[in-house]
Amino acid sequence: MSTQTASAKGYDFGDTTGRVIGAAIETHKTLGAGFQEVVYQRALALELEAAGVEFSREVRVPVFYKDRQIDTRRVDFVVEECIVEIKARSAFLPEDFIQTLSYLRASGFKVALLINFGAKTLEVKRFANDRAGELNRG
Repeated sequence: MSTQTASAKGYDFGDTTGRVIGAAIETHKTLGAGFQEVVYQRALALELEAAGVEFSREVRVPVFYKDRQIDTRRVDFVVEECIVEIKARSAFLPEDFIQTLSYLRASGFKVALLINFGAKTLEVKRFANDRAGELNRG
């Protein structure tokens, strides 16, 4: 499977997002739509393990404001410098994009994937953090 590793704006997504997307495709192909989000979380974790991808699940990531940590938010997965948020709905909602982008920017991670397993066809949206490196994490 060939995956795009850079965006039109030149952000390097690397191999990490390609491997996560590959695992998500296999998960969706096997389960299809119709399950609750937690079922997809568990199945995706198994698929990532099978692919040899190191990850953490249900991670609390810091939220920074002007270089000061003010809170934490739980994200579904962290794979290297990538936040992975998953949904199980018939289609993405506008607030799904806003939430994922907000988590990405406030945490200082480099990239995020928003994956929807609830649609008939797997939906994936990649986000790049143009402010990565500006924030100190931990």
